[in-house]
Amino acid sequence: MRRLKVGIVGLGEVAQVIHLPILKALADRYEVAALCDISPSLLRWAGEFYNVSHLYRDAAELARQPDLDAVFVLNSDEYHAECAIAAARSGKHVLVEKPMTLTVADADAMIRARDESGVRIMVGYMRRYAPALLQTLEEIQTLGKIEYVRVRDIIGENRLMIEQSSVVRRFSDIPQEAAEDRGRRAKRMVDEALGDAPQPVKNSYRLLCGLNSHDLSAMRELIGMPKRVLSAHHWNNGYYITATFEYDGFNATFETGVDAQRRFDAHIEIFGKSKQLRLQYDTPYIRHLPTTLHVAETVGESFEEKVYRPTFKDPYTVELETFHRVVTEGEAPKTTPEDYKQDLQLFQMICEALRKNYE
Repeated sequence: MRRLKVGIVGLGEVAQVIHLPILKALADRYEVAALCDISPSLLRWAGEFYNVSHLYRDAAELARQPDLDAVFVLNSDEYHAECAIAAARSGKHVLVEKPMTLTVADADAMIRARDESGVRIMVGYMRRYAPALLQTLEEIQTLGKIEYVRVRDIIGENRLMIEQSSVVRRFSDIPQEAAEDRGRRAKRMVDEALGDAPQPVKNSYRLLCGLNSHDLSAMRELIGMPKRVLSAHHWNNGYYITATFEYDGFNATFETGVDAQRRFDAHIEIFGKSKQLRLQYDTPYIRHLPTTLHVAETVGESFEEKVYRPTFKDPYTVELETFHRVVTEGEAPKTTPEDYKQDLQLFQMICEALRKNYE
């Protein structure tokens, strides 16, 4: 099996808890050959811990390292497009964490860079690689007419899970100008995406791009893109959202928010006439918690419930196994930049519905 040399851009929470340990576990497929972060202390620690000698403060410089096959873009989302484009133009394949970008223009720029360089770019939507989602796709064919769909993501803050299960190294030597630049970029990108919108609508947009990109992307794979957003409401300064989507012959509702409970409730429930499916996710920050499919069905006089756990293998691992095949075997990724643009479209549709509440 061909072993890919990868560079990692961004050594924060998701890299430390998820990507770096999985890459180490998949040592037959991957070698971490370069690291990049704006924190000198974090970069030094990670280089020593993972025995990596090629250390960079600049992502474009890492991308030019000649022996790299791929670059993982795991840093703050305001920099995703810039780093992914630099990697693509250097002939490197790219795995970019969600949200891929905050604006359509940046998504289009990434697509151009990919096409001009002949590389692959895959968006890190690990929930869509869960085997239980693939089983749900098969079960949907047995439902008959869909009557209703509910998408829910009410979770505790990630730190509540992480602080009991992992150790994340954090250092206080990030340059002040870098923090200020991130804030300016974020404002500019959200303004570009939404125009002159109330601040709570902009806050909702960031929540949709972040946490809810997982939910709505998986929803699209299972039941397609909605025709329109019938209504949307938010509160708590935009950080709790409900919305209703119109499909042919049924509606779907969506609800989300983040609180201080140590639990993770993310699921998509699809109701047929006499059968319903619930795809249930758990926190990805504790590896190998299973994604499950719950099936409830009325058969004659009986009501039957079944729970399917296809595997304990976490979706992130399946995702990275898939990315290896994308690079080495030419497999077409389903989470492409073009696919992600549909999420941006849906986020903007929701925000347009939210904006109407202020008129």
